[in-house]
Amino acid sequence: MTTAHIVFDKTSDKVAERVKKMRSSAVRDLFSAATSGDVISLSGGMPDVSLLPYNAIRKAVKAATDDQRAIALQYGGTDGRVQTRQVFCDLMRDIGIRCKPDQVLITTGAQEALALIAETFINPGDIILAEGPTYLGALQAFSAFEPDVHCIPFDDDGIRVDLLEEELKLIGKDNPRLKFLYTIPNFQNPGGVTMVPERRKRLIELSHEYGFMVIEDDPYGRLRYDGGHMLPLKALDPDVVYLGTVSKVFAPGLRTGWIAAPRGVLSKINLVKQGADLCGSSFDQVVVEHYFTDTPWQRTLQKFVKTYRMRRDAMLKALDEYFPPEASYTRPQGGFFVWVTLPSYVDTDSMLSEALEAGVTYVPGTGFFPDGVTGRNCMRINFSYESPERIEEAVKRLAGVIEARLELYRAFIEAGALKV
Repeated sequence: MTTAHIVFDKTSDKVAERVKKMRSSAVRDLFSAATSGDVISLSGGMPDVSLLPYNAIRKAVKAATDDQRAIALQYGGTDGRVQTRQVFCDLMRDIGIRCKPDQVLITTGAQEALALIAETFINPGDIILAEGPTYLGALQAFSAFEPDVHCIPFDDDGIRVDLLEEELKLIGKDNPRLKFLYTIPNFQNPGGVTMVPERRKRLIELSHEYGFMVIEDDPYGRLRYDGGHMLPLKALDPDVVYLGTVSKVFAPGLRTGWIAAPRGVLSKINLVKQGADLCGSSFDQVVVEHYFTDTPWQRTLQKFVKTYRMRRDAMLKALDEYFPPEASYTRPQGGFFVWVTLPSYVDTDSMLSEALEAGVTYVPGTGFFPDGVTGRNCMRINFSYESPERIEEAVKRLAGVIEARLELYRAFIEAGALKV
């Protein structure tokens, strides 16, 4: 006779309340499904690292290990190597931002920067402003500290500063609960839209008038395919907290990003980072230094831009050809993403299983809103990783799934089961 063993989860009542309220990333959850069979993934935001110059990378890695003092294998300062911080100052100067190495703190990717900012500044019930929809990784980082996130819609010209101003009037000037506005002004994730100069200027004015910080996340700024460069918010106001990363222009696996901010802000974030990981990887930082100082990285950047532009064009052409007229979508000037809006009766969460059966993935829109409900008829699709031919096939498959949903709805209407 076999004795059954019942295993009790002894940790279930020990988990912090804030963790119980956290949601898993929809993108992370889709990774395993997207790697199976003939599924074409339009869900992740992965750069195509096959475009990187591997000989140059090997030289950068070798240079990091050639130093007999093995500096790259040692602990470092919490704010990061001064040489790496100078490299990031040089990169920012190219786009119009002036700062010094002591105004920069290196992080384990821009995602850690978001987590550090959240832990440093957010108390439960504090008000955070963001575009709606916004980056789901930011919502994850913020949610652990239980803020009240107010989403401001965007259009093709970026965040609606007129609606932002209306929201700020309701919140009130110098409200101690209002902490910061989080924005991705260039090729927004997930929207793909870019904030125009007039709105950037007005946003800075509103931040001074109402007394909130501006957090500028700029992972895609150098990946522009149309139009001219737009000055970052931090170039307009040195008080802006700027987040950068090498993940989209070099190697996401190195997990190296940075925060550029006033010294007083960085000193507080430094304390939080000490408790989180003591310091980042010295090895990764030395590799980054050698890549951006010893290799013609701008040539590789242009290769990225050329390749992603072709893939973006392939996606927009396929959307124009295959998607039903009831669908609308953004036309990004750069970055990785297109935001699709379907009729209000289409539920992209429930439709995902049908898309997987058809061999294509996307990210449902609800993950990009703090309430997990708004955006149910929307989706984010990505064009950075797949070839133009596979992008066209993926859009064609997805269009078939959407059309089947629309046909079902039309049939209910004709049968009188639903009213228009």
